[in-house]
Amino acid sequence: MSRLDAFLARLNAQKLLLEEIATAIADVPGPVLELGLGNGRTFDHLREILPGREIFVFDRAVSAHPASIPDGEHMIVGEIRETLAFCGPRVKAPAAFVHCDLGTGDPTADLAKAQWLAPLITERTASGGFVASGVAMDLPDFEELPIPPGLEKSRYRLYRKR
Repeated sequence: MSRLDAFLARLNAQKLLLEEIATAIADVPGPVLELGLGNGRTFDHLREILPGREIFVFDRAVSAHPASIPDGEHMIVGEIRETLAFCGPRVKAPAAFVHCDLGTGDPTADLAKAQWLAPLITERTASGGFVASGVAMDLPDFEELPIPPGLEKSRYRLYRKR
């Protein structure tokens, strides 16, 4: 598969997975946490499919298109390892959904990131809440769910907190 085909497959899988989760969290209270703004496409899609749900976005810098940047209250800028650890007073409630798009494609770097990220995600996710991640994580309080049919070749892992 060419890199272009892989990129398109990943974006399609991401869109479909986000839409499935938007339906699944309908009865789970709490905000959404988007870890990694990047160019803002995912944030823009999340706010379209989850109208009325607070979405907090974390990134170390903002470089997205201006139309795809959350307002200042919902854009948390800094090292995610630090800002996620201390965001409780600002975010106020455990998340119904955490979308983690922080993978680098380097297995060693991703493993190291998963080690510090997993406990922070565990602390910030509501019971019954979901996590979709491009990085595999050891989340003992979560059940790893199968990826919906048709998305098996995506890089995503899907978890639900018990």
